[in-house]
Amino acid sequence: MRVPLSWLREYVEIDDEATPEDILAALVRVGFEEEDIHRFELSGPIVVGEVLEFVAEPQSNGKTIRWCQVRVAPDGETAADGGDAVHGIVCGAGNFFPGDKVVVTLPGAVLPGPFPIAARKTYGHVSDGMIASAKELGLGEEHSGILRLVELGIDAPVGTDAIGLLGLDDAAIDVNVTPDRGYALSVRGIAREYSHATGAAFRDPGVRPEAEVALRDDTAFAVTVDDEAPIRGRIGSPSFVVRIVRDVDPTKPTPPWMIARLSLAGIRSLGILIDITNYVMLELGQPIHGYDLDLLTGGITVRRAAPGEKLRTLDDKERTLHVEDLLITDESGPIGLAGVMGGGTTEMSAATRNVLIEAAIFDTVSIARTARRHKLPSEASRRFERGVDPALSSVAAARVAELMVRYAGGTDTAAGGVVGAAVAPEPIVLPTAFVPELIGVDYSESEITGALEMIGATVADEGTAWKVTPPTWRPDLTDRWTLAEEVARIHGLDRVPSVLPTPPSGRGLTAPQRARRRVSNALAAAGYVETPSFPFTTAELNDLHGSAAGESLPSIKLANPLDGQAPFLRRSLVPGLLQVAHRNQSRGFTDLSLFETGAVFLPEPGVDYGTVTVPPLGVRPDAATLAQLDAAIPPQSRYAAVLLTGARTPRQPGQPAVAADLSDAIDAVRTIAAAAGVDVAVVQSRRAALHPGRTGDIFVGDTLVGYVGELLPSVAEAADIAGTVVLAEVDLDLVVSLAGERVVAASLSGFPAATQDVSLVVAADIPAAAVGTALAEGCGPLLESLRLVDDYRGTGLAEGTKSLSFALRFRAPDRTLTAAEATDAKLAGVAVATERYNAHLRD
Repeated sequence: MRVPLSWLREYVEIDDEATPEDILAALVRVGFEEEDIHRFELSGPIVVGEVLEFVAEPQSNGKTIRWCQVRVAPDGETAADGGDAVHGIVCGAGNFFPGDKVVVTLPGAVLPGPFPIAARKTYGHVSDGMIASAKELGLGEEHSGILRLVELGIDAPVGTDAIGLLGLDDAAIDVNVTPDRGYALSVRGIAREYSHATGAAFRDPGVRPEAEVALRDDTAFAVTVDDEAPIRGRIGSPSFVVRIVRDVDPTKPTPPWMIARLSLAGIRSLGILIDITNYVMLELGQPIHGYDLDLLTGGITVRRAAPGEKLRTLDDKERTLHVEDLLITDESGPIGLAGVMGGGTTEMSAATRNVLIEAAIFDTVSIARTARRHKLPSEASRRFERGVDPALSSVAAARVAELMVRYAGGTDTAAGGVVGAAVAPEPIVLPTAFVPELIGVDYSESEITGALEMIGATVADEGTAWKVTPPTWRPDLTDRWTLAEEVARIHGLDRVPSVLPTPPSGRGLTAPQRARRRVSNALAAAGYVETPSFPFTTAELNDLHGSAAGESLPSIKLANPLDGQAPFLRRSLVPGLLQVAHRNQSRGFTDLSLFETGAVFLPEPGVDYGTVTVPPLGVRPDAATLAQLDAAIPPQSRYAAVLLTGARTPRQPGQPAVAADLSDAIDAVRTIAAAAGVDVAVVQSRRAALHPGRTGDIFVGDTLVGYVGELLPSVAEAADIAGTVVLAEVDLDLVVSLAGERVVAASLSGFPAATQDVSLVVAADIPAAAVGTALAEGCGPLLESLRLVDDYRGTGLAEGTKSLSFALRFRAPDRTLTAAEATDAKLAGVAVATERYNAHLRD
C-alpha cells in the first residue's frame, strides 16, 4: 500500500521534522514490512509562466513549431534560473494561447527519466527552457499538449514554484500489507496504525455525522440481492448501498493535488468522476463503483451468473461467466462482475450527467475465486478478498457524493437504495491470564485492555475474563489467540523474550530417521552430491523406471499439475536424477556422482485414489471424512538412488581418467547397506531401462530391496545424456526396517587376521552371490569378510561352468588363529557350497 504523506497527515498527527524513513520505522514496530519510498523524480527550477506571444513557424519536415515568449518572473525581477524575466522557448504543442499560464521547466531543472533541461539551439532558435505537459511532469499519461493551468482551475502568480503548487513535492511510503490485514489497504488504516505505533492523535475519516451519511430516501432506486442459494453457505452481498448524484460535469479538471496523490499511490488519473471513486477507495478502503445512471435499465439485482452468460468488462474483453460468479445486473442483463470489474455498457464517460454510486460489501471467498477464475485482479478485488469494513458503505458513498459536488459540480440528491446492514462482530471471551501465559510477557490487565481498546475493540469486564468485541474493520480477530497477538504487537514484539524451549527427555530422531540420515551422510562422504528434484514425471518414465519389466503400473495423476507435460507423481527417483544429469552436462559438467533420497508414490493396483470428495474450504472435516482422505493417500516409500556418469577419477599427471562403471554403482549400494546396517547381495537380473548382462537385483537376505545397473544407450540418448550412465535405486524404508535395531559400528579385534583364497567351479547359471552366501554360512563365525575377486570362464573348464575365486579373511576376537583353523573353516564353507550347488575346488 502506497500512502502519500500529505494525505496521511490529514488523519494523524505527524511531526513536521519526521522523514518518510521515520514513518516507515514506526510502522515496522507494529508489524508492517517496509517496501519503498516513492517520490516525483523532478527538481527545480520549475515555475508558473505566462505565454506573452508566439510565432508559428512551419518546418521542412511538415511539423509546425511555435517560437514563444514566456514570462517566468514578475516584470523587473530575475527568473529562478538567474536569467531574464522573459524567456524564448520553442514548443511543438498547439493547444495553448497568448495569456495562458503554463508550467515552465527552466534550465537546470530535471524531469522524470531523468531528463535534464538546458538551453539548447533547435529549429533556428535557442530554446531557454521547456513548457511541460502533464506526462513530462509525472502527473499522468497525457502528452499530446502542454499543461494549461486554467484547465486545472489554477490562477497563480507568474514565477510561483510549480512543484509545490501541483503537489509534486510530496512523497509516499510503501508498506507490505499481509492478507489478514485488509483494513491497512487504505490511508485510514495506515494512519490508525501509525497512531498505534507512536501515540499520535488519530482522526477517523470513517466517522461522520449521521445527518451527512444517511439517505433522505432509501427507496428511490431499487436494489435486490437474489442469492437465496449462496455458495458454500455465504451470501454474496450482505450489504449494498447506492446513492444518486445529478448534474455532474465530467469535463471539469481533477485538482492537481488529487492527481499527485493518486499518482504517488500508483493509480493514474482517468477523469474527475473516476478519480473521485479511486480517491475514496484509497482513503477509506471501501471500493466504489460509479454507473452512468441514464444508461441503467431498471433497478440493480445482485445474483449469481446463469450457465453460458457473458459480460464485456471495462477492459473491453468479453468473458464467459461461471455459475459461482457474483454479478451486478439490471433489466438488460449483467453490467458488472461484483467486486472485481464493472461492465462497459454502463461506465461513466465524458457524456455522463447523472451518477449512481455503489458502495457494497461482498463475500471475500466469492470475490477471490472470481478474480482468479477470470485472471482479473483489481484494486477492488484486492480489498474485498481481504475483508472490507461493513460499517463503511454509507460513509464512503456520502464521501464520493461530497467530492462530486465539490469538484464535478453535481447535486447530491441524498436518495438511493439500501439492502442489508452491517453485522456486529461476535464477542470473544478472553481469560485474564491467557495473554501473559501465551506470549510469555507479564502484561498488566490495564496493558491488555488498553491495547485492545486502542485497536478499536470494546472490552467488558466479566471477572476472570473479558468479553472483547472486535471492531468492524478487523475480520481477522476471530479468537483469543488473535487478540493475544494484537496485545503483543501493540506493546512491541521486542518485549517477547527469546527463550529456547527445553526438549523433554527421551525425544529426538527416531531410529529410522537416524538410519536415513546415516545413509545420506555416508553417500555425501563418499563423494556423491545430493540433488533433490520435483516429484513429478510422465506416465512413460514411470513405466520405464518405476517397474521391474516396463509394465504399465498405476500412477497418481495430479488434478492441477505445475507442469502439464509431467502430471504424474513419480514411482522412481531415476527420472529426476536423469534431468539433473542432463542439466549439468548442458552446462559443461560431465563428471557426475549424484544421489537423492525422497518419497516415491506407489498406488496399489485396483484402488481408485481419485474418488474421494474433498471437503469445502472453511468447513472442518469430521473424523470419518479424515479417515477417507487418509485412505485415499497412496503408499509413499522413501527411496535412495545414485547416478554416475563421466570420470570416476579425473585425469592427472601419470594417470589417465578412470570412467565410472557398474562396479562404482555396486560400491554405492554397499555404502548404503553399511550405513543402514544390513548385508546385501547382488543377483543378475533384467530391467527394461538397463543393459542386459549389466543389471542386478539387490537383496537383503531373501528380500528384494532394489536394483543396480548400466543405463541402456538408447535410454541415455533419449534423456539427452552423453556417455555411460550407471545407477542404483533401493527402497530405503524397507532396508532400514530389515536392519531393525542392529548396531552399525562393530568392535575391532586386536588380533591378526588369517587370509585364505578359494576357487570353486560351479554351473555357469548359478549366481556368484548365492555361492558366496553358502560359502559364508559354512565358514562360520570366524569369517570376517568374503569378497569375489574373479569370475573365469574359458580354457581349462568344462563347457557350461565357471570358476569363482573368493578372498576370505578370518579373525578370532580372543586369540590369534592358526593356519589350520582358517583352513578348516574354509573347507567347511566349501562343503556347504558343494552340498547346495555341486561346487568343487578348481584344480
